[in-house]
Amino acid sequence: MDKTPREVDAELVQAIRDGDPSAYRGLVERYQGRVYALICGMVRDKEEARDLTQDAFIKAYKNLDRFRLESSFYTWLYRISMNVAIDHIRKMKKRQHEAFDEGIAARDADGAIAAAHDRGNPDKALHRRQLNEQIFDALDKLSPDHRQVILLREVEGLSYKEIAETMDIAEGTVMSRLFYARRKLRDVLKDLLPASEAS
Repeated sequence: MDKTPREVDAELVQAIRDGDPSAYRGLVERYQGRVYALICGMVRDKEEARDLTQDAFIKAYKNLDRFRLESSFYTWLYRISMNVAIDHIRKMKKRQHEAFDEGIAARDADGAIAAAHDRGNPDKALHRRQLNEQIFDALDKLSPDHRQVILLREVEGLSYKEIAETMDIAEGTVMSRLFYARRKLRDVLKDLLPASEAS
């Protein structure tokens, strides 16, 4: 009989506890793509997301003795990863607040659109890039809880039940947070889109 993902994870964790640290590679290989996608959705920077993904796995490894084998390893790892991402966002917000104007000028001066993206239609590529930035800016306006629930649903494609288990909340709470988060995103984007069209 095939083992469930939870059983496989539990065996790998037990192997590490029994003195085989190489077993951790199995857990990293199973979940690094999902953790990276979620962290990248939170921090909006691929390089930072790679570093933070590594930080999350290191933190999880150091705290492996706290993991309960009867629980879902991914759920536990997800919470550690989100805490790493949220801590990073808080630090970055402090820095960005101090150097906001210089950051905008530097980004514009660099020529923001890569050559590969503007070959066909530079105006369209610019508009798409601006729209993506506005969507991420809108996500920034959500609380961490609401941003997480949007990412788990839209990036991970998890069901309400899976999101509830991952975030350790009731399914009804998942539904209400998704409703609020989507409405907030629509409201923010509705305010932003006409300005981008007019510019």
